[in-house]
Amino acid sequence: MADTLEHELTPEEMEQLTLVEESRDALSAMVEDLSSHSRRKRQTAARVIKLLAERDAAKLVPFAEELVDALYRPEAQTRWEILDALTLLMPAAGDVDFDAAYDGAEDALFDELSATLRLSAFRFMAAWGAVTPARSTKVWPVIDEAIQCYHGDLEYRDMLGSLYEFARGDIDAQVAAELAGRIRFDAENGKGAYLKARSSEIYGTLLERFKLEKPQKRTRAAAKADDEDEE
Repeated sequence: MADTLEHELTPEEMEQLTLVEESRDALSAMVEDLSSHSRRKRQTAARVIKLLAERDAAKLVPFAEELVDALYRPEAQTRWEILDALTLLMPAAGDVDFDAAYDGAEDALFDELSATLRLSAFRFMAAWGAVTPARSTKVWPVIDEAIQCYHGDLEYRDMLGSLYEFARGDIDAQVAAELAGRIRFDAENGKGAYLKARSSEIYGTLLERFKLEKPQKRTRAAAKADDEDEE
């Protein structure tokens, strides 16, 4: 995730960012604004918090619970800024439990209106799932569905970057095999130089790390259940 350049900040954002960097009380007040009745205040607070996460995510660790709660605000911008902040916060958070953010992130991943929100949710889910094999197993069906849903969309190009980091993470071997099976076609026959090159990079990483041969796509449990009903 690219850092936000200072010249892209509004004067108000720059002033507030400087303030929360220097004052714990100001940061606490900014976090409280995530629960404001004012949509504008919530969005501004979320934006500044995301900017702070880019600069010094460790300052946000004591507020992880409040950030997770902000994933349930109605407007898309507050949610995508906070999802980005949480993704940046994870490496600095030590033993902080981000499991409570899972449902909010999953809802955001399949938002029908905001591509930016979907991309931020995908980044979070991929980062969260890459931490342990158990997490990767839980998140993989959702990531797999998102790959299929958004494969032809503009944000999929950026999703591939997160998918690469997921492939390099501490993921389950079965998850790795199914991801390789899912990405194999694009790795070998993808249309567009970037799609094919990035998919090949992911595919090659998985083959090398997990010594895979002829990986297959994930078998959908729902399809199996349908077959049983027909019998």
